Amino acid sequence: MTTDGVRASTQMVGILGWPVRHSLSPVMHNSEFRRLGLDYVYLAWEVAPEFLEQAARGLRALGAVGYNVTIPHKQAIVTCLDELSAEAKMIGAVNVVCLKDGRAIGYNTDAAGWRDDIEQDIPLAGRSLFLIGAGGAARAVAVGACLAGVRRIVICNRRYETAEALAEILHHHFPKLQVECGGPTSGECHQRIRECEVIVNATPVGMAGHGGSPIPAEWLAPTHYVYDTVYTPAETPLLRAARERGCKTRNGIGMLVRQGARAFRLWTGVDPDITEMEKTLVRALTSSGSPEGT
Repeated sequence: MTTDGVRASTQMVGILGWPVRHSLSPVMHNSEFRRLGLDYVYLAWEVAPEFLEQAARGLRALGAVGYNVTIPHKQAIVTCLDELSAEAKMIGAVNVVCLKDGRAIGYNTDAAGWRDDIEQDIPLAGRSLFLIGAGGAARAVAVGACLAGVRRIVICNRRYETAEALAEILHHHFPKLQVECGGPTSGECHQRIRECEVIVNATPVGMAGHGGSPIPAEWLAPTHYVYDTVYTPAETPLLRAARERGCKTRNGIGMLVRQGARAFRLWTGVDPDITEMEKTLVRALTSSGSPEGT
């Protein structure tokens, strides 16, 4: 985006992450701001974890309207905020912050955005879900899945204690849910994935700069539906392996669009066009000619 339309009156929103230069959120939001004639600009701020608190204070002082939060800040940002929405409290992670009247309010739109996207393909009620990861994105997926009525979640995470912490949260809010934990190299996870219909990667593994697959390709079977929350590259190693084994797949572009549309509404009070936002992202990914942009 050029700065041709930026004026002294322009209101500022953006995204905090580390890394974040690959993000396509600025393209998506700025295109929709222009289409709707809104005097806003969306920027990307690459903030190392040790500077997160200072960045949050600075944006408040500068009069920003709000910002998105992405990896690895979705949980750490909570301590920088004055208030959390009910869903953000349940998830324990924030991906949207609104700054209003001197207060910072945290929301989580990832859960609803992911649920709305995946259920275009497959209803979740009554299904078993194999969840890779236990961080902020994984918490949102897990809560979104529970609210959609899944009966069982298997959490596969490198750090077992983090998976257990997420399992405890889910047990607290959804006592009838069956939750199990394991590590990505464990025989238990290999066995349990066979019993699940839906596989979701909620880690950055497979993202540009984070190559590889979070699980061995041989764990996949044609009966699996595989969703990767990563959206650059458009086909991650996990999704490619799944497609080659006959699985139905979806990447995280739709989740990004749907959570982004909710953030857009929170900041501006205006409903964006989800179809237009998704077209913008697809064009941006196609024109880049490489997996180096999100």
